[in-house]
Amino acid sequence: MVAKRLALLHELVPGAARLAALINPTDAMRAQAVRSEVQAAAHTIGVQLQIFNASTSRDIDAAFAALVHERADALFVGPDAFFNTRRVQLATMAAHYSIPTAFAVREYVDAGGLMSYGASLTDMYRLTGVYTGRILKGIKPVDLPVLQSTKLELVINAQTARMLGLEIPPTLLARADEVIE
Repeated sequence: MVAKRLALLHELVPGAARLAALINPTDAMRAQAVRSEVQAAAHTIGVQLQIFNASTSRDIDAAFAALVHERADALFVGPDAFFNTRRVQLATMAAHYSIPTAFAVREYVDAGGLMSYGASLTDMYRLTGVYTGRILKGIKPVDLPVLQSTKLELVINAQTARMLGLEIPPTLLARADEVIE
């Protein structure tokens, strides 16, 4: 997912040579996995990558100041529950600094972010409800299969793209599950 999201961001911003990634270091295992995946993806695409860590709102502010100073062409925000709670801040900062940004879930795009590619939170919540219902009916959790959302969605905010001066490639528009005007 990380590699695909980074590739989609690069497709949307083809001139981007210097990418930044924002990762929350407090979940060490996830942070290391995302770091490794995004580094490998950046190498494959042939772009420079700088990683910034943030685990507080202040860290997010500092990371944006630093990535602007470093002249990053685009930003990849790693999947993280803390970042989900700060999606308005992240979308606002990206717009303020005119940084094209890719996120993991559509809720960021609904808040004004540029694009997202990842699992549908709505579908994940539905699966959670199905699981809970089965448990409440007496099925032991150990007897239930592991479920994972299989619905992936690409969402693009056309208004944000226009504000950033980006033209969305027709091939990307054709693959989008939703384009927010």
